[in-house]
Amino acid sequence: MNTLKIYITRHGETQWNKESKMQGWKNSDLTEKGVENAKRLGESLKNIEFDYIYCSPLGRAIDTAKYIRGNKDTEITIIESLKEMGFGICEGMEHEKVKELYPSQQFNFWKNPHLYEPINGERFDELINRVKKVLYDIINNTTGENILIVSHTVVIKAIYLIIKNYCIEDLWNPPFMHDTCLTVLEVKDKKIEIIVEADISHLD
Repeated sequence: MNTLKIYITRHGETQWNKESKMQGWKNSDLTEKGVENAKRLGESLKNIEFDYIYCSPLGRAIDTAKYIRGNKDTEITIIESLKEMGFGICEGMEHEKVKELYPSQQFNFWKNPHLYEPINGERFDELINRVKKVLYDIINNTTGENILIVSHTVVIKAIYLIIKNYCIEDLWNPPFMHDTCLTVLEVKDKKIEIIVEADISHLD
């Protein structure tokens, strides 16, 4: 059986990242730095022929995927389940404001994810279930050797949790997900291994 490599990255920096706002299902455009970082990642991956590019439906991820792809003609396939966690009432709100208005939600989100109860948003177990399904769908239904996935912090954290068999409590374990950081999975004989973790060497 062929070895499948799955390259996973987070979108580039956005305006809301700069303004320290929660961005889940709502979108915020890439900053100049975000565009530049996506292009740099694309440059570092230019010698890899991606059989498929799978992407979140959110604009910041689609734009990142296009900059990484560059002038190649690989189709970008939008997959709804790769979108960021839904933050409900906190979407577009500054982190400090969330802390002020919803202190227990904010605390549990970062410190006790297993206890987090969103207001009109997604729970971590709901997100993990949809990510698990899409990850295994991609692995089981893809022919090819190299796949690129462009997604979001919490989705990528969920992938780490699934592969490393963490409990939800440990979701925020290192590494930190910088914008355009690169994680690489190797899939062989149905075993999934993380061979690169949140690499940002293309930004040096």
